[in-house]
Amino acid sequence: MRHAFFLGGLVLAIAAYALGDLQGVFVADLDHPTIEYHTRPLKDAVSELNRKMQAGEVRLNFDEAQGYLRSVLEALSIPIQSQIVVFSKTSVQMFRINPRNPRTLYFNNAVAVGWVRGGSFVELAAEDPKQGVIFYTLDQQPTKKPQFIRQESCLDCHVSYSSLGVPGMLVRSVFPGPDGNPVRELGDYITDDRSPVEQRWGGWYVTGRTGSVRHMGNAIVTDPARPESLAANQTLNMESLKGKFDTGGYLSPYSDIVALMVFEHQMHMVNLFTRVGWEVRFAVYQERTDKTLRSQSITEGVLRDTARELVDYMLFVDEAPLVGKIHGSSGFAEMFSAEGPRDSKGRSLRHFDLQRRLMRYSCSYMIYSEAFDGMPDQAREAAYKRMWQILSGEEKNPRYSKLSLADRQTVVEILRETKKGLPDYFQPVAH
Repeated sequence: MRHAFFLGGLVLAIAAYALGDLQGVFVADLDHPTIEYHTRPLKDAVSELNRKMQAGEVRLNFDEAQGYLRSVLEALSIPIQSQIVVFSKTSVQMFRINPRNPRTLYFNNAVAVGWVRGGSFVELAAEDPKQGVIFYTLDQQPTKKPQFIRQESCLDCHVSYSSLGVPGMLVRSVFPGPDGNPVRELGDYITDDRSPVEQRWGGWYVTGRTGSVRHMGNAIVTDPARPESLAANQTLNMESLKGKFDTGGYLSPYSDIVALMVFEHQMHMVNLFTRVGWEVRFAVYQERTDKTLRSQSITEGVLRDTARELVDYMLFVDEAPLVGKIHGSSGFAEMFSAEGPRDSKGRSLRHFDLQRRLMRYSCSYMIYSEAFDGMPDQAREAAYKRMWQILSGEEKNPRYSKLSLADRQTVVEILRETKKGLPDYFQPVAH
């Protein structure tokens, strides 16, 4: 049986949001010779786990409360502290989801896992370093050899303007009614780190403290004529989910605000890696096969434009500022920061700020991911060159003035000690 699903607070409507040029559908077919999304051998973490399971090298354990969920998380090295909880009816299991029986998501750098209490399958989305996001389900029935099944039907919704036109991740903030159904006439927001906090987390539970900063989490719309009433004092600064629903059957009583912020940053980052890689692969193919395009240096233009947009996001250039201290509740922030890698001064791109911005240092930790390294060599080299233009101070556009000299110096110092394959021209930034 094939199952489609959504990862995040999602709705069926497709709307463009992306800043820059990488919005809209990818022009080539997913089965184009340079893409071959459906047929190329996979190298994502779930396909590798599948192989080990079928070979008898790994065994999943089934329990009555969560089925295979806990065992799947352990096998994929996904921490329970990453749990985030969505109660809007915005996935294929919507008939099981409501504010009293919400859906949980768990994630690491490469895989996201979705679970609904009483659901018939576990949902997985894994980032293949070359092919983008691959979707799977695992039936919640005990068997000697459980198997993850690839689900192509997920692409009906997971290839859209909102995913940058490639198989990707979606995170939305909606206006949920009392039963969890989005109030469609009020619209919705696509969410990443550029989104104002007051537009985030509609249809999600949020635990942790934001002080007086308003957001849309933990609340329902009781009067569509007054959507501004969604955010109220009683929906803010919740320490746990106890009392909102029966948390006994869940792995954690938290939907950590820091985990939510990391998740939404990471999902758009993953989509950018995929889209940039595909654009460059397609451009190289065009130049090689169409003689009329060779003199136009189409690849050079694609590399320049895609690197600009990718690097702006990696360096948090358009990140919405925070206006108060954010505190998580599940221990996710401490666990995430401890992973490193660290330089000789103990600094890491995984260290948080959570008062002015998400991360302490202005470069995404996703630069260490297999998705970044899996981009075509030309794309990765173009990204490095653009990063250096900005970090060195060569780029004088005022939009980069928020990156102070100290910020740029520190990022370069950390990368020089921690990032394998960093080009030699990344030298200490002069005062």
